[in-house]
Amino acid sequence: MRFEAPRDVEEAVKVLAGQQGAHVLAGGTDLLVKLRSEMIEPELVIDIKRIAGMRDITAEEGGWRIGAAVCGAELGEHEGLRADWPGVVEAAGLIGSTQVQGRATLAGNLCNASPAADSVPAMVAAGAVARIVGPQGTRDLPVLDVPQGPGRTALERGEFIASIWLPPRGERAGDAYLRFIPRTEMDIAVVGCAVSLSLDEAGRVSGARVALGAVGPKVILVEAAAEALKHRALDAGALDDLAAACSKAATPIDDKRGTVAFRKHVAGVLARRAAGIAEARAKGETA
Repeated sequence: MRFEAPRDVEEAVKVLAGQQGAHVLAGGTDLLVKLRSEMIEPELVIDIKRIAGMRDITAEEGGWRIGAAVCGAELGEHEGLRADWPGVVEAAGLIGSTQVQGRATLAGNLCNASPAADSVPAMVAAGAVARIVGPQGTRDLPVLDVPQGPGRTALERGEFIASIWLPPRGERAGDAYLRFIPRTEMDIAVVGCAVSLSLDEAGRVSGARVALGAVGPKVILVEAAAEALKHRALDAGALDDLAAACSKAATPIDDKRGTVAFRKHVAGVLARRAAGIAEARAKGETA
């Protein structure tokens, strides 16, 4: 196995495209586990951390550009990012232990393409966009469209994610992510739900995005749930409709961690709670 640490994107793309079976190393929290468990035997590992911008969080077009090698701990320490997208930061903060937080990245969590990834529903609800670089140049792809199924992404040979862009939050807007796990921490989501919403001057929902994780082969953007909230106050009726839409949209499987019926029910419960937190944040009532 070869190890390369290119200094710029062009060099990284050239090396990556020229070697079949190559893997990109940003944080490495998934890659190293797969290596040690002999799930993969890469011919080449390319470390992108030395490339300019990969470790940066920068303001861009009213939103935030997050380099592919920015770790969860750095996200949690960034005041501007926490203020604008607390749900995304909190979701990233649920990945692994304190030690893992010093390495794990949003881009890596996305590229691992696990249906139970915590940060992905939060990014989808936020309308995040992945910037992908490769032999054909640069392209932007909504985070929603990057995972194609368990362990599969839309990335083509020679491509890797260079950054994630979170759009402007907007006024009177808030987001939240919640998950259900059997243990109190250090576990994989049985169900995850992210809600991002904005309010009009009367306190009604003017826009919303609702995303579910761990209840399908990839994250689910529940458009029916968003429609159930629009132009309504978040009263009991609106929350009932939100929960029903999420439960209906969930397509989980039965396994040792939860039944189909349980997961569908929990999807609705989490949607209610996440919407309440997002609303409070949009009103400035909580951080």
